[in-house]
Amino acid sequence: MTQDKNLTKSKDLAETYDVVVVGGGAAGLSAALVLGRSRLRTLVVDAGEPRNAPSAHMQGYLTRDGMSPAEFLELGREEIARYGVELVRDRAVDVSRGEGEDIAVELAGGRAVRARRLIVTTGLEDELPAVPGVAERFGRDVLHCPFCHGWEVRDGRFGVLAAGPLSVHQALMVSGWSDDVTLFLHTVSEEELSDDDLRRLAAAGVKVVPGEVACLRVEDDRLTGVRLADGTEHDRSVVFVAPKAVPQTGLMERLGAELRETPFGAYPVVDPTGRTTVPGVWTAGNAMGFGEQVVHAASGGYRAATAIVGDLIMSDLDAAVAGR
Repeated sequence: MTQDKNLTKSKDLAETYDVVVVGGGAAGLSAALVLGRSRLRTLVVDAGEPRNAPSAHMQGYLTRDGMSPAEFLELGREEIARYGVELVRDRAVDVSRGEGEDIAVELAGGRAVRARRLIVTTGLEDELPAVPGVAERFGRDVLHCPFCHGWEVRDGRFGVLAAGPLSVHQALMVSGWSDDVTLFLHTVSEEELSDDDLRRLAAAGVKVVPGEVACLRVEDDRLTGVRLADGTEHDRSVVFVAPKAVPQTGLMERLGAELRETPFGAYPVVDPTGRTTVPGVWTAGNAMGFGEQVVHAASGGYRAATAIVGDLIMSDLDAAVAGR
């Protein structure tokens, strides 16, 4: 094995894996499980910053409904370890083309590794409105997804904090879990609401309140209301908000992956298995799209892994045939 000139931090020979998985959430662990069971030398690089960390539970995952995200990930780590998958607590800070088809990966801790194939499952970050109380309560009684949390807060006094063009849609959606919904327009003007918006909001029984939100009212460690800048207050037990999605696509951009623009940010162009436009690079979970819930992320990781297994087997067979 020759020294990889693309990695400047370490003079040691880079370790080579069949597959490196960047990201240790549901997508990355699911992929690693399949890869380990397929007898491929696999490394998972996990920075330990899952998107759903603020949530006490996750929902809608058959047989795992109500499980805490932390417990789910711990069980996943135990499972991949049974098949010899290595997991390192670190962050991938750079990627580049190595020799041949190899992809060079540099870790923050200084370790240099190489992979025949790469799966990026770095997800996205939620950028919340700068309203006092929102970040502090996020994942508890400030929520973003009725499918994730609607049942647990059903029939509550819902508020929806407008944070962009999709806030009307969010208010209409959450009305399926409560008949008491108030849309706080915050920085959105009433003129921005279309006639269709107003008709649908009225039909759903959603009350529309103009004016900027100053803060959330919290008493005894629970959300009790919304206070406007003019001092008026509205009793609410739950506030829904649609965070701005910030896809973590830095590694794929360094490799030259083609991205597509969406209302939720720019994501890699992929085929049905998660293969990007960069040879040898796949993605899964929220790294490939905004709407990937835990169950979708796990499924996407599985699909990417099976595609990679087939790709590596065929690549090795073609090389063997060519060498005869």
